Amino acid sequence: MLVACCACGHRNTRTAADSATDSTGYEIRYAEGFAVHRCNGFKILEVCDPQNKQGQPSRFALIPRGEKPEIPADCTPIEVPVRNVICMTTLQLSNFITLDRLDAVKGVTSTRHLHNPEMQRRLREGATQRIGIEGNFDNEVILNIAPDLILISPFKRGGYDALREAGTPLLPHFGYKEPSPLGQAEWIRCIGLLTGDEERADSLFNAIATRYNRLCALTAEVEQRPTVFSGELRGGNWYAVGGRSFLAQLFRDAGADYFLRNDPRSGGVTLDFEQVYTAAADADYWRILNSFDGIFSYDALRDEDARYTDFRAWKNRGVIYCNLRQTPFYEATPMQPDVVLADLIKVFHPELVPDHRPVYYRLLP
Repeated sequence: MLVACCACGHRNTRTAADSATDSTGYEIRYAEGFAVHRCNGFKILEVCDPQNKQGQPSRFALIPRGEKPEIPADCTPIEVPVRNVICMTTLQLSNFITLDRLDAVKGVTSTRHLHNPEMQRRLREGATQRIGIEGNFDNEVILNIAPDLILISPFKRGGYDALREAGTPLLPHFGYKEPSPLGQAEWIRCIGLLTGDEERADSLFNAIATRYNRLCALTAEVEQRPTVFSGELRGGNWYAVGGRSFLAQLFRDAGADYFLRNDPRSGGVTLDFEQVYTAAADADYWRILNSFDGIFSYDALRDEDARYTDFRAWKNRGVIYCNLRQTPFYEATPMQPDVVLADLIKVFHPELVPDHRPVYYRLLP
């Protein structure tokens, strides 16, 4: 049985029993990648790949500091609240930024596209250390940090064996694989459990979900749904995502149809130009997210590839654009799906949100 999760028809694969508040009193509303069970004196956190339902979850026992309860043999113990954490991605960092708990983040990998002023200050002053990149971690820096926990991103595998040998718990953060915007945002509740901010995380997420669902309801009955495609050619390939992806859901909620809406995949899709052109030549809008040095324009698109001018979205000035150099997209939007949704509605159905001022996405002039 599939259970509807919100007014605009989000659905996940939890059964009715799973989606309801369980016997231990903890409910996950949208996220498919983690679950929580309350035990006597501690909690068990299970994390799994939302795109691989057959995989075995990783289990962690969240133990209050100073206590030593008996825990299941298949659980990795983590003392909470955690005080020293290493983040591998800006998606993970976004949870700590929203919780106002950057004090707990003592190590990060790449700082490309990092805009947050507090984290920039911490890096300058040495309160947070750069630990290198996947496959080339600085183990001495990591040992000096003495982390309570390292949040890993499972699609980046290089160098984790050495970290595992150090004895620090490695917790996969699957937020990037959630198929819905609210599922991704709900990972703040997972981080709140780890940092001791459970009630604050719940309150923040509930407010996000309320705003998102109110916006979603605005588009529920729209009759004219424009078509939108996404991406650019990179090295001869066009990288997109499938029709069951996070991005496809976001377009649906904004009252538009994604050009691969019938594709059953939830992850990445590699296409060539001809495949994209066949499916998207007459699409109304074209979403582009890049890091352009200078002023991005329709002329810049034409200069990149003259074939772009054949798309209806180029001809009719229907490019929806976000420049990563100018906005804190990766570190902010995972926890602001309501703002992103409002930006897209402003493009597709501006009459529904007349007072909204775009924050991340806007029509390219």
